[in-house]
Amino acid sequence: MASQSTNNPPSVYDFTVKDAKGNDVDLSIYKGKVLLIVNVASQCGMTNSNYTELNQLYEKYRDQGFEVLAFPCNQFGEEEPGSNHQILEFVCTRFKSEFPIFSKVDVNGENAAPLYKFLKLGKWGILGDDIQWNFAKFLVDKNGQAVDRYYPTTSPFTIERDVKQLLALL
Repeated sequence: MASQSTNNPPSVYDFTVKDAKGNDVDLSIYKGKVLLIVNVASQCGMTNSNYTELNQLYEKYRDQGFEVLAFPCNQFGEEEPGSNHQILEFVCTRFKSEFPIFSKVDVNGENAAPLYKFLKLGKWGILGDDIQWNFAKFLVDKNGQAVDRYYPTTSPFTIERDVKQLLALL
């Protein structure tokens, strides 16, 4: 479960989360980078396309300061039932993903990870703050602020223009 380093964090960088191996990760290590934070699942109908496109987007822009942060979640159709170890093995073996995979979290409800509670604070549209399904995406600027939120059905490739614009900003 993710933890919070301050009561009212001003940015994503003020959170500490667990990686898939159980290690604490201070998100401040990503300061100055553009982030795409995604709740992922291994058994979703959107798994293949999303992981494939996320990998390609990451490969194309990671040397320019872009990171994909994947947070497994089992809240939608129980489509991420495995342990953190099983999830990591699946993602690294099947998709050869090189971006960070974190510990499984809840993204909605009372037990939602503090990071996701923070990300959902924005005014994100008519469906309210709750995440609708696997592969919802938050684009975070170099200052650690969520600047856009994309529905689960949004292809990572359609986000590329927004990523490029944020990377170009000083």
